[in-house]
Amino acid sequence: MKKQIKILIADDNADIGVLLNEFLGSDPELYVVGVAKNGLETLDMVKEKKPDVLLLDIIMPELDGLGVLESLKSLPERPIIIVYSAISHDKVTNTAITLGADYYMVKGIDLKQIKTRIKSYFTESHQGMERVMDGKKIEPEESHEKRDLATELSSILQEAGILPHIKGYSYLREAVIEVIDNVELLSAVTKELYPNIANKFNTTSSRVERAIRHSIEVSWNRGQLENLNNISGFNVNFDKGKPTNSEFIALISDKFRLEKSQEENDR
Repeated sequence: MKKQIKILIADDNADIGVLLNEFLGSDPELYVVGVAKNGLETLDMVKEKKPDVLLLDIIMPELDGLGVLESLKSLPERPIIIVYSAISHDKVTNTAITLGADYYMVKGIDLKQIKTRIKSYFTESHQGMERVMDGKKIEPEESHEKRDLATELSSILQEAGILPHIKGYSYLREAVIEVIDNVELLSAVTKELYPNIANKFNTTSSRVERAIRHSIEVSWNRGQLENLNNISGFNVNFDKGKPTNSEFIALISDKFRLEKSQEENDR
C-alpha cells in the first residue's frame, strides 16, 4: 500500500478546519494528523505529529502564520508548507515565501487544487522546484534580497526582546519594511502606514497601533531595547524614555536605509 501523506491543518476558523479535514481526509492517499487552532499549537503539533505537509493560515491567534514560518526555520526537518490564506497582498505573500513557505494559495479557490498541489510534492522531485504564490514563480535572485532583509530584521527584533509570539511583532516588522521602501511614510504613520498594514492583515489601524505599542512596551519593561547596541550599526540611547512607535520604526529602518545607500555608493 502506498504510504499516506500526513497533513496538519492550521486554521483558527473552525468551519474551514472541518471542511478541509473532511475533504482531504476522504482521499485514501492523504491522512490528516490534526487541526491546530493557533500558532503555538501548530508548532507543538508539527514537532509531535511530524506531518509531511503543513497547510497554514496567516491570521491566527497566539502566533500568526508568519511567526510560525519563522519558528519552523530552526527545525532540522520541516514539512512542506503551503500557506492557505485570505490575504493576497504582495508584501505579505512575498514575506511568507522568503520565510520558507513552499507555496501560497488564496482562500476561495477550488479545494481540488489544494489536493493536487499537496500530491505534486510527492510525485515529482521538489529539489529545484520553484517557490510560488498562486502560480506566480518567485525567482531566487528576485527573492534573495528580500529573504536577507526579512532574516536580518527578525534577528534585530528578537535581539531587542520582541519575539514572534508577542502581539504586534508581525505588524512592527511589516512597518519597518514599508518605511525602508518609502521613508515618507514616517510622516504619515497614522494616515498611511497603519492603514496599509491593517489592510494587509485584515484588521484595523487602531489595533495595529496598539499592538506595535504593546510589543515596544514589553521590550522596554524587560530592559531589552538596549540590546540593540550589541548589533553593528546601532548606537542607541534611551535616556529620554521609551521610544514612540514612530521613533522605534525610524530607528530600525534607518539602519537598513543607510546600509543600502552605502552599498549603492560603493558600486
